[in-house]
Amino acid sequence: MSAQPLRVLVVEDDPVAADAHALYAGRVEGFTVVGVAHSRAAAVRVLDRTPVDLILLDLYLPDGHGLQLLRALRAAGHSADVIAVTSARDLAVVREGVSLGVVQYVLKPFAFATLRDRLARYAEFRASAGEASGQDEVDRALATLRAPHPATLPKGLSAPTLEAVTRTLRSTPAGLTAAEAGTVVGISRITARRYLEHLVTAGRAVRAPQYGQIGRPELQYRWLDGPTRGH
Repeated sequence: MSAQPLRVLVVEDDPVAADAHALYAGRVEGFTVVGVAHSRAAAVRVLDRTPVDLILLDLYLPDGHGLQLLRALRAAGHSADVIAVTSARDLAVVREGVSLGVVQYVLKPFAFATLRDRLARYAEFRASAGEASGQDEVDRALATLRAPHPATLPKGLSAPTLEAVTRTLRSTPAGLTAAEAGTVVGISRITARRYLEHLVTAGRAVRAPQYGQIGRPELQYRWLDGPTRGH
């Protein structure tokens, strides 16, 4: 099984800016742009026919405010997350956007590194799946979106694969070896270990030697706060 990239829809009335945003998003590993819309009506048409995980949403559209579009999408059952890409600095608008599910704001003008950072944080947030073990874990997941430092993944790691490894580890409370995780996700043991070590470094998993077998003990990884095998 191979992880699928997160699907992005760019909604921006300025064609030049829309192309730039699509180019930027397409350059971030783990994301793919599935559509570009220059109006509220065009965005609805794309969403009605194309699965979308994330919308990069301009708030000033020729046929209505971006938050009006988002309100209509929620009423129609569309659950795609939203990063507002806008020059709007009105905090009342920001609060309303948060209430409608806007997970990030990127103020224009911005450089590629800024959007790359926001997308990396969003990917980390998406990788937090399943049921939280407590308040601290909920706080860590939410802090990922608001972290003051870049959450860019190490070179060679992709957000969708991280999400798949995270989901696999969380669904196995007894713990997994890198080989076992790799088999489930469909990647090599060495690759799985890189993702598991990243989760350990991020404080979201722990590792311990697995004894009881002939030869060198193999490391076992367990989602933080889950039960340990044999305990």
